[in-house]
Formats: sequence, structure tokens, C-alpha cells
Amino acid sequence: MARVHVSLQAAVVACALALSPAHAQRYPVKPVRFVVPFSPGSGSDTIARIVAAGLPEALAQQVVVDNRAGAAGNIGAELAAKATPDGYTMLLVILGHAANMTLYKNLAYDLVHDFAPVTQLASTPSVLVVHPSLPARSVAELVALARAKPAAINYASGGVGTPTFIAGELFKLQAKIDVLHVPYRAGGEALTSVLSGETSVYFAPIAPALPHVRSGRLRALAVTSKTRLPALDGYPTVAESGYPSFQTGNWYGLAVPARTPPEIVAALNKAALAVLKNPGVNKKLVDSGYLVIGDTPDQFAAHIRTEVANLATVLKGIKPE
Repeated sequence: MARVHVSLQAAVVACALALSPAHAQRYPVKPVRFVVPFSPGSGSDTIARIVAAGLPEALAQQVVVDNRAGAAGNIGAELAAKATPDGYTMLLVILGHAANMTLYKNLAYDLVHDFAPVTQLASTPSVLVVHPSLPARSVAELVALARAKPAAINYASGGVGTPTFIAGELFKLQAKIDVLHVPYRAGGEALTSVLSGETSVYFAPIAPALPHVRSGRLRALAVTSKTRLPALDGYPTVAESGYPSFQTGNWYGLAVPARTPPEIVAALNKAALAVLKNPGVNKKLVDSGYLVIGDTPDQFAAHIRTEVANLATVLKGIKPE
């Protein structure tokens, strides 16, 4: 009996150690997968890779970016939602995921209940760009062209519900124009379509569009922020181009599967904030047109709930194509 008693004591001690803060502090002990539910080269992929490059130093462990594009970000989100809640799978969450809660009736995940938010990394407006063959050098000229030829001009998006789609539909509504929506499977494909001239207009994420604006392969007309941006100095906002209430963009954050231990969520939050405060990373994000945020898990959770509610109103009646 004494031996059995000792064995039970040892088992209890082992379990207690496994659940203790000291044990949690050993996280991570293996590489962390960072699921990016969009294609390489997209705006979401750009910020994910900037942040991922700094995380190994902050976590003392390798971080592997895993692009799982498709279905407006739903494929990657479902994969992450069903992952083991141990801190070894992170998801890049964006505005589009909040929109999907309204657009898709049979989602295999719930953004609010199936994830534990870590932090909102950054937000960014878009830049309204056109192919150089389109004879429009301002927002006013683009609107005039669209009104002269209803449904003759098309605009690209990364799919229904994505920030690029939301911006395009909002612009159509406020400018009272009829332009044809051409959805693509991902933002990278939408950008390529405008570069090739297959489509004419795109509310592009700033980071991947910026090099093409500077090279002249795309013509920028305006930015969708409230004020002008240092990264696109000299370009007006859509708001000051005749649509004072127009303001839109995207936001990006980190989340892990629900039921991930709070101490691991806290460790990831601490690591992410350290990366965002790194001067080199911070400058790269700002120069690429991002507004760096870095908030608490509770603050990000509140932001997600608010966005889901707001977009339910904006997107009411719209169906995925």
C-alpha cells in the first residue's frame, strides 16, 4: 500500500508541475505555425511576414508562415479554429473574417467564440489605383468616366466580403456609379489583374501596391484614410476628393484557438508587442502604410465584436459570389 500511495503522490505532483506557471514559461518548445489565410504577395501576407520575421527572437523559437488561401479567408480560419489549443497554431485575423460572419450562413467556425484574440497588430487604409490605360487621373475623373459609361468599367477585389470589396461597394454607393465587380480568389490575384489590364480599378492594400505606384505600373488616385499618408505623400484622400464621409481600410490581428491557456495567450501578446516596438519592424510597417496598434487581448476581443456587429448592418442582403 505504501508503494501505491507514493506513486499516487508522484502522479499528483507531476500533474501539478505540468499545469504550473513554471511549466507554461517553457512555451514554446517547438516551432509555431502562423496560418495566413490568404495568398503570398497579398496585403495580409505582407504584414504577416514582417511580423513573423521578428517573432523568432521574441519567442526564442522558429515561426513558420503557412499560407492557406481560399474562400475569402475561411479555409485558413477553419483550419486554425480546429487546431489544438496549445499555442502552436496562430491565425492572422482581418476585417474580412468579421464580414464573413454575415456573408456566410454555414461557416465552420465562429470568429467570436472559436478564437482567443491575442492582439490587433495594425490597421491600414487602401489606395485607389487604376491601370494606366484608364484615362482618369483623379477621383472626379474616374466618377465622370463611370457615369458616362455605366457598367463599362470594372473593379477587382479579393472576393466578396474582403476589405477590397467593401471599399469598392462603399465607393459605388457614395459616388452613385455603376461599375462591374470582378472577384478573385485572393488579393494577390486581384492586384495582378489590374497590373495586366484585365481589370481597371482596385482599392489596393498599400504595401503590395506601393512599389507598382512608384514604378508607374499603377496610377494612384487617392487613399481611403481620414488624412493623407506619409507613405503616399502628395496623394489626396477620397474624402477630400468629394466624398467627405468616405473612410475604409483593413485591420490585422493575431488569434489562437479558443481554450488556449491564458498564460500562453499572454506570452504571445508580449512577444507580438515586442516585435511591434522593434524600431526596424515599426519603421518598415509605417513606411508601408500601416498604423501600428498592439493592444491587449481584451481590447482586441472587443474590437472584433464591434466589427462583426457593424458589418452585419453594412453587408445585410449581400451574398457571396
